[in-house]
Amino acid sequence: MSESSQPAASAAPHYGPPNAALRPRYSGIRTFARCPHNEDWENADVAVLGAPFDTATSYRTGARFGPAAIRDQSQLIRPWHAELGIDVFAQLSVIDGGDLDVTPGNAERTAGQIAAGLEPVIAAGAVPLLLGGDHSLLLGELRAQARAHGPVGLVLLDAHADTWDAYYGERYFHGTPIRRAHEEGLIDPRRSLLAGMRGPLYAESDLGEPRGWGFEIITGQELRGLSTEEYSARVRSRAGDGPVFLSFDIDVLDPAFAPATGTPEIMGLEPRRAVDLIRSLAGLRWTGFDLVEVSPGYDGPGQVTALHAASIAYEMLAVLALGKRADGAAQGA
Repeated sequence: MSESSQPAASAAPHYGPPNAALRPRYSGIRTFARCPHNEDWENADVAVLGAPFDTATSYRTGARFGPAAIRDQSQLIRPWHAELGIDVFAQLSVIDGGDLDVTPGNAERTAGQIAAGLEPVIAAGAVPLLLGGDHSLLLGELRAQARAHGPVGLVLLDAHADTWDAYYGERYFHGTPIRRAHEEGLIDPRRSLLAGMRGPLYAESDLGEPRGWGFEIITGQELRGLSTEEYSARVRSRAGDGPVFLSFDIDVLDPAFAPATGTPEIMGLEPRRAVDLIRSLAGLRWTGFDLVEVSPGYDGPGQVTALHAASIAYEMLAVLALGKRADGAAQGA
């Protein structure tokens, strides 16, 4: 529970980090942003969860250690967001629910476990923020989202569209979750936008096929030429006022800033640009977030990839906090 603002005895608990002036940020058990570890979904606006699974990767493994590395770097986070002018943890009740069950070596079974683990979180009204793990986890997340909300709009920031059909004969891989989700009717392509795709492909159809399903795709080259306002307008025109899910693959950043990922591609985004894009999406009806593909074994001693990942996850919370504040102001008007 946040020590900065203790609720009245009769009020529902409000969760957040302890006061860093009383407890140093480097102390205590590593949870995301030092928020309490529990499963009180009903009294949480956001539940941060880990999914330490990486055996659906096609190149480098190691993202199973991503949740731990992100939590470790998140100790640096402070509550007051200076640029957006909001106390994120005063606005949001945030808990760290620990790690979901996974089965190493079995991506299909793990997708089912992720969906089952998220269902009670979503049913209680908490917004999940999942820390991966590889991107195959997205299929389980979208199953849980669709069961609660129907097909959701997907906003993807990623170097890859993840719409391939199979790897080595396996249909459940980190490059296939959006195709599987589309086949299962979990996402609405007409309300979705995939951005940041870059690097060499296997064939022209790698992006042409998902466009044919109704997805809007903004390549990395095109994204670099768009203003933040133009990107935001295109996302909003697609998403509308329906439920929407944001999936952020750390490889959308250039490997100069995020070397610790499974399949790095050059010519990616700078962190400041990625943060601006996320901030521009405040006010949408967010029902879930994830941040995946941090593989800390490939990071430097300063753990810069994990630091960027933790900071970007904080920006997701800030966007949600802004939306909640705006909803509260509208209700009080």
